[in-house]
Amino acid sequence: MQSTFTLPQSEIPTHWYNILADMPTPMDPPLHPGTKQPASLEDMTRIFPENIVMQEMSTERYIAIPDEVRDAYALWRPTPLIRAVRLEKLLDTPAHIYFKHEGVSPAGSHKPNSAVPQAYYNKIAGTKRLATETGAGQWGSSLAMACKFFGLECVVYQVRVSYEQKPYRKMLMNTWGATVYSSPSKNTAFGRKILAEDPKCAGSLGIAISEAIEDTVSSPNTKYALGSVLNHVCLHQTVIGQESLRQMELAGEYPDVVIGCVGGGSNFSGIAFPFVRENLTHGKKTRIVAVEPSVCASLTQGENRYDFGDTAEMTPLMKMFTLGHKFMPPSIHAGGLRYHGMAPTVSHLYKHKLIEAVAYPQTAVFEAAVQFAQAVGIVPAPESSHAVRAAIDEALAAKREGKKRVILFNLSGHGLMDMPSYEAYLSGHLNDP
Repeated sequence: MQSTFTLPQSEIPTHWYNILADMPTPMDPPLHPGTKQPASLEDMTRIFPENIVMQEMSTERYIAIPDEVRDAYALWRPTPLIRAVRLEKLLDTPAHIYFKHEGVSPAGSHKPNSAVPQAYYNKIAGTKRLATETGAGQWGSSLAMACKFFGLECVVYQVRVSYEQKPYRKMLMNTWGATVYSSPSKNTAFGRKILAEDPKCAGSLGIAISEAIEDTVSSPNTKYALGSVLNHVCLHQTVIGQESLRQMELAGEYPDVVIGCVGGGSNFSGIAFPFVRENLTHGKKTRIVAVEPSVCASLTQGENRYDFGDTAEMTPLMKMFTLGHKFMPPSIHAGGLRYHGMAPTVSHLYKHKLIEAVAYPQTAVFEAAVQFAQAVGIVPAPESSHAVRAAIDEALAAKREGKKRVILFNLSGHGLMDMPSYEAYLSGHLNDP
């Protein structure tokens, strides 16, 4: 039985899919943080190059992928779709479980799908230096690699708890030439303010974003690059779902449920949005499930309102499900999911009940991760393991019902740099905050 479905490089998508074209109702615009009026092109270009802002605001259904970006994608794309037959046998389920393996990228996750085009567009816009934030380090390492590809300087503010938990990600960023600061840092006025208030502050993505934006607006020839949340990032990630649609055809099946872990929304958008399109435009009935950590659950526990994307209130206000921009998440090992808000596009779909959401504690997530690793052989990142947990639960539900269920989830990254997290779980020292 064939369990891996691959595509030739000629089938790397030629366009990104923009879900704004198919939204059932218009999106609420971002607002200027001072005037509270819709943010203008000029407002947005203070931190982003104009070509990125034009993508952010576009409502065209398909946006062409530049040849230079597709050439870089060819280093790892198309990524394989794999049927987890051994996991199905272990669970004794009639379900068919497929996963899209984004961990095969050079940086080990889905994040280069957006890092490469962002670096490219900044390069042609004349940017010399990019500043960004990162949690677990998957985005920071991806942007460091992409900046090296296109000759840009890269500065990364990494959330302190992940900076300390995941030292090899910092080393990977350094290897690709990036400068990395533990956030909150002494390198920015806002970082120094936070440290004065709490010298032991574990940090958050909101704080790190504030530091990166402060760095951007105070440094020459510098722009800001974001790894999740905004429309252009979600847009770039749709290569995942577009390839998956084609590969499911090769497998001769179509998913009943599509699953992705969700923090800010990038990898979930990548796998989900092309399938949401099929639901909206072709009458498909696939359930789309976002999986978040129970201690940082913006969809299942947050409010749908305008909020800042950062702690220092420097970003535009965005309409999203949020726990509040001052929220300080516990120090869970899924550092990439420790964000207070959700992508406005994902929030809009959830508001209109076009997607579902569930939340899990980290011990249940690591239990599933170890089960998956022992059955399939791939060690998933803590973030991706949330999707693994949900996929296993869907397969067990199919077993109870005695019905076949086709499950597709996004394995958004490998966990080979997250082994201290696994050590904590396997030694019995991992707890639920």
